[in-house]
Amino acid sequence: MTIEEIQHEIVDEFSMFDDWMQRYEYIIELGKTLPIIDEKFKTEDNIIKGCQSKVWLQGEIANDKVIFTADSDAILTKGIIAILIRVFSNQKPAAILEANTDFIDEIGLKEHLSPTRANGLVSMIKQIKMYALAFEAKN
Repeated sequence: MTIEEIQHEIVDEFSMFDDWMQRYEYIIELGKTLPIIDEKFKTEDNIIKGCQSKVWLQGEIANDKVIFTADSDAILTKGIIAILIRVFSNQKPAAILEANTDFIDEIGLKEHLSPTRANGLVSMIKQIKMYALAFEAKN
């Protein structure tokens, strides 16, 4: 699936919920499905700067696609990074760099987060794009 197709799928899923309490619960559930990151990647180098809670993000390239793994010590944040990994993992670096993140506004996520969590979300996206940029440069 393309990044855009995955984003549309997420927008459709979120439109099924009537209120934000249900959406928060869904985000938390998504976090529980996040594959466990290998403990060796829970290092200071992999912590995303600018997040209120600890978020570890690790990326590697396989078959010209970036594979991300992540974890967080906060349940809501874990759900947010799970959504981003769903969108950007298994995609080519160029596609990640070109992708917009309008779907975040479409589902209303940023406006329903505290300012520090919203800053953390921006930092997560920046870090994902930095990985893609690094892998693209290596090519």
